[in-house]
Amino acid sequence: MLPDADTLPEILLDLAVPHEDINDLVALRRTLTGDAGAMRLLEECVEQLVRDIGEVGAEVPLAERLAEAPAALGSYFPVYVFVAALPHTRAYHGERGVTADVSRRTLADLGRNMAFHRRRHGTGGVQVSRWLTHHFRGELYQLGRLQFERARLGQRTGRAVAAAGLDAAPGEPCLNLHIPDFHGPLSPAACDRSLEMAREFFARHFPRERYRVAVCHSWLLDPQLKRHLDPDSNIIRFQERFEPGRDAGEEPEPADTEPVRFVFGDPDLPRADLPRRTSVERAVGDHLRAGGHWYVEHGWFRL
Repeated sequence: MLPDADTLPEILLDLAVPHEDINDLVALRRTLTGDAGAMRLLEECVEQLVRDIGEVGAEVPLAERLAEAPAALGSYFPVYVFVAALPHTRAYHGERGVTADVSRRTLADLGRNMAFHRRRHGTGGVQVSRWLTHHFRGELYQLGRLQFERARLGQRTGRAVAAAGLDAAPGEPCLNLHIPDFHGPLSPAACDRSLEMAREFFARHFPRERYRVAVCHSWLLDPQLKRHLDPDSNIIRFQERFEPGRDAGEEPEPADTEPVRFVFGDPDLPRADLPRRTSVERAVGDHLRAGGHWYVEHGWFRL
């Protein structure tokens, strides 16, 4: 199930795993394979991860099982699970005709996730294993600057889409749009290119699923950012693509840690200490220091 010690480094590099983690992962492989209980847990986690692969919205309670891993493996155990599941993911991509380039760039989010973990904790590991289940189950794809997740309209956004006159309702297919970190500017040209790629990609590889709208749930859609950023900034121009996806009169809940986590790498940083090096850093930190809150907003647009 696991690649041997000689092959493992090449596979980890293909998944964009940070170089400083590779020797540790190869060395700990022997600890893992020498523990019968840990290997049994690995097999069960992989089976759970790839069961009904490709099904949209399936519940995969992987985090609970990962917590059972031996302490000696630290936060690296999820990496072995994803590596062991890789042949199943690649087989599913192959069945769908997904190119090797799209597959590689999509699954490289494992390495991005590990880089985020090291940025926050200073050690190797996986930051959010649940997030990566979407990639390895064939639900999410990196297409240019953006990521697109096969999903279904929720009640809130579905009502907003229907109210705008589209023949769509909660439960119908949509593409959840995600903005990965460590991937350069969120420029309008890069977003346009991603959207064009997505239209072609899903029509070709998932022809039975009709995706008419893209949706996004993010602090980047908080309209308060317009008070702090230039109207021509990439974030504001990104916001302008979307129609509101929240019911009129619905009060949003503060999500102050979201921008702090994504902009500064650690949601627990004290507000007083947040740097002011860029316009986004100044916007996030100054707004919080002034007693304001940030909110996750919901938006959609026609594909």
